[in-house]
Amino acid sequence: MDNPLLEAAELARGREIRRQVLGDKHVSSSHAVDALSQPKTQLSEYVWSKIWARPGLSLKQRSIANLAMLTALNRPHELKLHVRGALNNGLTREEISEVLLQTGVYCGLPAAVESFRIMQEVFRERGG
Repeated sequence: MDNPLLEAAELARGREIRRQVLGDKHVSSSHAVDALSQPKTQLSEYVWSKIWARPGLSLKQRSIANLAMLTALNRPHELKLHVRGALNNGLTREEISEVLLQTGVYCGLPAAVESFRIMQEVFRERGG
């Protein structure tokens, strides 16, 4: 899929980071969209190419921020995806748990309860 918002090198770098964080299967399936959904995919590629590729934070630090934000926003589908990504980016299970606990204190325990449930689901999928 072409992305008119990005230069070819930027697009390639963003796709590389996205595959590293989210995995080949997820990225490949995200490109199998109809014409109505294609702009959303292009916007997502822009985020990976322009934000995730910036040098200011490591991928691990970006994952910490995403886990906290997605918990605060109570976005379970995206949280599950980013718990997987956090593991891929080197966060330990204990670190992920601490991020969710910290977020729960400041953003509300009900959101954190759901996030902990999702975290455990991903951990079981990964064996453990």
